[in-house]
Parts: sequence; C-alpha cells; structure tokens
Amino acid sequence: MKMTKKVLFVATEDQGHIMKFHLPYLHEFKKAGYEVHVACGGDQRIPYCDRKISLAIKRNPLRLSNVKAFFQLKKAIDLEGYSLIHCHTPVGGVLGRLASIKARKEGSRVVYTAHGFHFFKGASKFAWAVYYPIEKQLARWTDCLITINKEDYELARTRRFSAKTLVHVHGVGVDLKKYHPVCQAEKLLLRNEYGFKKDAFILTLAADYNKNKNQTLLIQMIDELRKEIPKIKLLLVGEGVLDQEYHALIKALGVEKHVEMLGFRKDVDKLLQLSDVVVSSSYREGLPVFLMEAMATGLPIVASRCRGNRDLVVDGESGFLVELDQQAAFSFAVKRLYAGPSMREEMGERARVLVKPYEQKLVVEEMKKVYGACLA
Repeated sequence: MKMTKKVLFVATEDQGHIMKFHLPYLHEFKKAGYEVHVACGGDQRIPYCDRKISLAIKRNPLRLSNVKAFFQLKKAIDLEGYSLIHCHTPVGGVLGRLASIKARKEGSRVVYTAHGFHFFKGASKFAWAVYYPIEKQLARWTDCLITINKEDYELARTRRFSAKTLVHVHGVGVDLKKYHPVCQAEKLLLRNEYGFKKDAFILTLAADYNKNKNQTLLIQMIDELRKEIPKIKLLLVGEGVLDQEYHALIKALGVEKHVEMLGFRKDVDKLLQLSDVVVSSSYREGLPVFLMEAMATGLPIVASRCRGNRDLVVDGESGFLVELDQQAAFSFAVKRLYAGPSMREEMGERARVLVKPYEQKLVVEEMKKVYGACLA
C-alpha cells in the first residue's frame, strides 16, 4: 500500500499566525492529497489540518518552555517522516529547523519563511550580534529560504546565506474578494451600524499592542490633532503586552472619545470599509498584510518608512511615508489627507493598482512552484 505523503507547518501561534496567514496553503496541500500536520501553540481548531501538535512554544526565545517545545517537535518529526516541513515565525523557525536536522538527512525538505529578519538596516547592535549569526547558521539546514521583502532578500543574497535555494515571494497574499472598497452610502451604513458618526475622520491600525508597532506615537498624535480635527477617531485593533499601558496613556491624555482599542477582531474588512485612512507607525515590518488589506480596500496610508512598509507604500502616490518616530511629520501627513478628500480618493485608487501582484491566488501559485521545486 502506498503511504500518504505528509507535510508539517511549524509556527508559534495558531490564531495569530496559522489561522491568519496560512489556511490557503494548508488547503492546497490537502487538495494535492497530503496529510497535513501543524505544530504550534494555542487551542484553536485549524481547518484543513489532519493532526495538530500542540507545543509549549512561546514568542520569547528565552522562555524555558521552548526547550520542551523543541523535544515535542523533534519527537513528532522523527516519527512521522514528513516530505516537507515549512517553518514560520522566528522561534518556530529556530526550533523547527533544529528539530529537523536528522529528518532532513533522511530526505525531508525544510523550508523557512523569514517574515522579516530581526536584523536589518538601522537595527540595534544587539539584534545583529544575536539574531544574525543564528539565522546565518540555520540557513545551512534549510532547503529553501523564502523572503517577503526586497531588503531581506538582498541581505541574504549578498551575505551568502547558505540555504540551498533563496527566493522572494509576495508575502502571504491578500484576498481581494474579501477586501474591497464600498460606495459612500454603504460606508455610512457601516458607520451607523458600528456606532460611528457619519462625519468622523477615522484612522485605523490593526497590529499587536507592542513596542515595535509603536501605537504610542499614534495615541500622542491624536492628542495633538484633536484640536484641529475635532471629529478625528483612531481605531486600534489587536492584542498584546502593552494593552494596559495604552489604556492608561489614553486616559492620561484624556483622549477616550478619540481613541478606541477594539481588541482582537474578525471584522477587519468592515472596519477598513468604514475608515478614511490607514496608519502604521512600526519600527520594523516584514511585509504587513494589514497594509495590503487597506490597499485592496482603496484606502490611502500614512506609514513609517521602515522595511516592509516601503515595499508596499509609494510615497506621494498611494500614501505618505514618514521617517521613524517623527510625530510631527506623521501629523502633517494625516492633516494633508484630512484636508484633501480628492487626494484620499486618488491615492486609494492607486493603492488598489499597486496591490494586485499581492493577490492571494497569485501568491498561492508562487508558493506552489516553490513547493514543487523543493519536492522534485
């Protein structure tokens, strides 16, 4: 009897990563006749997954539970005989590739997607001293290293990362059927349904509440702008370690009427459709899916000029790029868009054109070619 081929996806979280980004790829393997396994943390039931390996894995690489997760993962990999092991997220990428060393010698193919290296132009000396040598070493045990932005691809190429194959793909893709613009009448209906005023000027960001995403800048910016734009509103979608800190800052500044922390949401598409502008104040990104979703919805973007953001936003065409941590420049860009409804519309239309290469169905085809080459 012919044995069913198996594939394993490894990541830190189910809800925050596998469920958010990788279901189309699990589905493709199922359609191709593979038995699909997923190893990650969390308690979500994952579609298209035949076996979920629940790991004691944490995003903080220094957590001792990651040692337990490594042995859990290695045991499963040694037992199952996977044809392909695809690792995601920094900790998932480290543990997955270390746990696959023996299996790779026995024929398993190991793929790692770098969703944004922690070392990059402008990163700290600590990041280069710690993360760079780890990734450089792990590349030796990687059959295909996938990068999702130009800077990471060039870095891995010029510094001779020794993965068998180095490729660049257009991220994980965006579903253009789900994320699309609506007419003004439907936008106003959505605002009424969600309890927002029809003449509010709504900015939206969906991102983890953490230092890298830098929501502090946006909250402080709203405190400044509310005097000039009394009906400005900032919607912060997400979860994270700075939840309480951000709530305290909002209260301390007295901007409760202007900033709403919405937590984890499954209706980001609707929130985008009722918004006017999307913002991103991150210090670093890989290739932010939220910005792709905003572009597909036809929204202009004001974003920090960091890696990932600048791959997507064309300054002056589909939005504005602002130097890191420059609140005054960020505020100025937002004010320009507030004062120019026609500019918002033109930039939103341009964004819809620019996002087309990132359409999910095109990226799925890109990845099918990558997988096919690995498994050949």
